[in-house]
Amino acid sequence: MSSPVNSMISDSTMRHTYSAQQNTREQHDSLAPTVSVIIPTRNADHDLRKCLDYIAAQDYQGPIEVVVAEANEHIKLAEKLQKSHPDVKVVPNPDKIITTGIIAGIRASSGEYIARCDAHTFLPSDYLRKAISTLQRTGAANVGGRQAAIGSTFFERAAAIAMTSPIGAGDARHRGLNRKEGPSDSAFLGVYRRIDLEEVGGYNPRLVRNEDYELNYKFRKHGKTVWFNPELVVNYRPRSTLKQLAKQYFNYGRSKSFLIINHPGSIRIRHLTAPGFILSLVVLSIIAVFGSLLPLIAFLGLYAATIVIATAIEWTRRKDPSAILLPLIVPTMHLCWGAGIYVPEEAFQPIANSPAPTHEVIP
Repeated sequence: MSSPVNSMISDSTMRHTYSAQQNTREQHDSLAPTVSVIIPTRNADHDLRKCLDYIAAQDYQGPIEVVVAEANEHIKLAEKLQKSHPDVKVVPNPDKIITTGIIAGIRASSGEYIARCDAHTFLPSDYLRKAISTLQRTGAANVGGRQAAIGSTFFERAAAIAMTSPIGAGDARHRGLNRKEGPSDSAFLGVYRRIDLEEVGGYNPRLVRNEDYELNYKFRKHGKTVWFNPELVVNYRPRSTLKQLAKQYFNYGRSKSFLIINHPGSIRIRHLTAPGFILSLVVLSIIAVFGSLLPLIAFLGLYAATIVIATAIEWTRRKDPSAILLPLIVPTMHLCWGAGIYVPEEAFQPIANSPAPTHEVIP
């Protein structure tokens, strides 16, 4: 099965679209405000180039500024991009984490609007236009959409199903199949007004992960709205092995623990389900050792039955045989995420304490 990510737009078509869209924007610069697209990256040359091609193909009728924050060799990356994407700015990210890269990119940008992007994501051609339109229509501080997990291998497809199913994503609107537009606690990636971003203090440089969720919580805490628009769909490729997926979800749990400790008001029921599962296993195991084994057997039996039923539902709905791996993948996600909650991630200490970039921005 070919990946929708790879089949969306051919490279030759994208190159042609790049030139056409650049010319169109030059004719309409005065009609719309500048959007600065910020991309933190680390050794992602191939996907980054494809990501930039998709940004160049946007049908937004206004200036688009692209800033890439590279964690390693930013000068070499800038030199590589000179021919294919000469207008892209590249700034260094010596701390080598996503959050500090985003901060460095924002400080090197000038747009009235800020669009968050990842090097491994590919924005549909109408993404920025619809996002800005939604911001203006709703008055929200942040607009985001759905994370469309799409895999190319059998395992990746199964992981994608798990990540977008109720048993794997809970009530997280940006991960599930929700089609209802409206206020939300979070959304995938995001497009903001710079003035709103500055008002809430921007991104927290001490966070290694979950930086988007914390920012959205700060928006909501300041009385601003985070808006979910299901028409904003961004393709995302899941981890390709069970080991990688387990590590990812364990780290998700660790970073969520940091947020719960520092922002208890950000807690949602779905955040407590996996750690509650772990706690129940521990308590029932102790009871099994010193008392009756029956409660543990009943609990595990109920959980197993739930997984089997969910697998059958998803297999029927998606019509994808890779769903057969859900009984392996879903418990891995639950166990690793839940265990990570009990191992809080320490606050990151930026090398340069997140100052404004001292290196010259390379065009």
